[in-house]
Amino acid sequence: MSNSYLYQNQLAQDRFGLRVAARLSDAADDLPHDVSERLRASRARALGKRKMAVTLTATRVALSGGAGTLTFGNEHLGWWDRVAAAIPLLALVLGLISINVIQNDRRANELAEIDAALLTDDLPPAAYTDPGFTQFLNSSSGQNP
Repeated sequence: MSNSYLYQNQLAQDRFGLRVAARLSDAADDLPHDVSERLRASRARALGKRKMAVTLTATRVALSGGAGTLTFGNEHLGWWDRVAAAIPLLALVLGLISINVIQNDRRANELAEIDAALLTDDLPPAAYTDPGFTQFLNSSSGQNP
């Protein structure tokens, strides 16, 4: 449905309502006094019970690219809305914690592999900390037989 179709439909309903109201108003002059008073009292009660249209004024307009968002000042969130808003934050925190745990496990496994390689190597671990050994490795890496 297009907006023009909805608009034309609304106009047709308004015209029909105006015709019915005019016909009822024409016949209201011929009614007895007690009936017209009951109708007047019923009209007053109906007008008292009708829902008033609430007009909201946007307090802020946020534009991002081609999209815009209106923010109203009197938005009150219920507790379900607050829980629903907290779920993405909770998912983010749990994701960050799980990433931290996984990274720590991987780092511990890497360090364990390095320690195992050092301990099972032909050289003693103290040789790797000797400055002369480091110089020997640097000088011998340039000489390949």
